[in-house]
Amino acid sequence: MASYTDPPEEGRGRRDLTVALGFFFLSAVALYLPGSAQSQVAEALRRSVLRPFIATQEAIAQARLRAEDALSLQAQLDSLASVVAAQAPLLEENKRLREHLELQDRSPGTFIHANLIRPGTTGSESMFILDIGADQGIRPGDPVLMRIGRIGLVGVIREVASGAAIGIDWSHPDFSASAMTADGEVFGFVEPRRGDFRGGDRLLLTAIPYYERLDSGTLITTTGQGGVFPRGIPIGTVLELHEDFGDWRSEYLLKPIVETGSATHVLVVRADPTVERLIQLLEGGAEGAPEGGGDGG
Repeated sequence: MASYTDPPEEGRGRRDLTVALGFFFLSAVALYLPGSAQSQVAEALRRSVLRPFIATQEAIAQARLRAEDALSLQAQLDSLASVVAAQAPLLEENKRLREHLELQDRSPGTFIHANLIRPGTTGSESMFILDIGADQGIRPGDPVLMRIGRIGLVGVIREVASGAAIGIDWSHPDFSASAMTADGEVFGFVEPRRGDFRGGDRLLLTAIPYYERLDSGTLITTTGQGGVFPRGIPIGTVLELHEDFGDWRSEYLLKPIVETGSATHVLVVRADPTVERLIQLLEGGAEGAPEGGGDGG
């Protein structure tokens, strides 16, 4: 009796099942690979199979960035010019004071402009791609900032390639930062708190001593501890008391300075290698110094 199944269709069905099982096996293997191996596999995929899709996403994002309102950019430029003009007398006074005290000029980190692009794939909502990388001196751990009215923290660089970098913003589960009030009186830690939707994501200020009370609108900045974020970068402002743990500690919800969805043009803080080298030499000298302090003279 003739078969009701078309042999070519039946063979195609078995082939599709074999391919699906193969991808399932590869995904299971990748799931249990070490973190370094997963990063290498992801980089290889981005450079090969996913390269056309990433290029298309970058092209769309670049077109969207170029279509921004020129009046808004002009307003930001005018605001920046007014700030620079207002600070000119302070810079001159600072320079004269340093000359009188015979102090050397400070060597701050370098700010590098970059365009921020979202991958646009499921599971990567808290990650971003920058159009600069190792060729421009970018390194893992460099902070990423953006100015919206006032400058604020966006996130941190995680991986770097020759002409691109991948980072996480403050909504990523792995993000955390040592924080303090702008006056330096109260210290704690900041971590993300997911909302019911992405626009509802907030930051949580934890480890605040129970006897300290923060008013709504209090500015929270980085402390500079840990060697990742420079001191004084605005993170967010206090919204309300989230939870009180009695005679132990309290937690506060923060409104971030930079909303993740608004990050487009950013600044990457690149540390000054000269200053880092000097610190290493000083620390090495301190470690190698004798404990006795010489002959007592």
